[in-house]
Amino acid sequence: MTEERLDIRDRRDVACLVNLFYDRVRADDVLGPIFDDIAHVDWPTHMPLMYDFWESVLFAAGTFSGSPLKVHLTLAQRTPLTSGVFARWIALFHTTVDDLFAGATADHAKRSASRIALALQHHIAADQRVGLANASWAGRHDRSPSPSC
Repeated sequence: MTEERLDIRDRRDVACLVNLFYDRVRADDVLGPIFDDIAHVDWPTHMPLMYDFWESVLFAAGTFSGSPLKVHLTLAQRTPLTSGVFARWIALFHTTVDDLFAGATADHAKRSASRIALALQHHIAADQRVGLANASWAGRHDRSPSPSC
């Protein structure tokens, strides 16, 4: 007998989703090393922040304060956060939502995750382009002036 999936209704449901999702992230051969070996996520501290984040995204709870972009920009300086990495994150998140929930809020969670991942990718790519441009500019202007100048 198939168990009926209900929609995400409250913080308890958010915590259930976040807990299973990050269990899967940590077990994933692509995402796990990024979170555990490179970012060295402090899971007991991280998980309540993620409950707050997703509760705020899904229910406008206002419980989250932080700068996810800043954290991801810093991480992107330490390891490539490629479109493949983000695609894996999105696919894992969507699968986790679908395994647990069904309904309007579950659909909102999947759309939000996709938008967030795309926004992070965009900002990381822009930051990297600026960094390359600055390095190129500095390299051209660090030289001693030529004798004809």
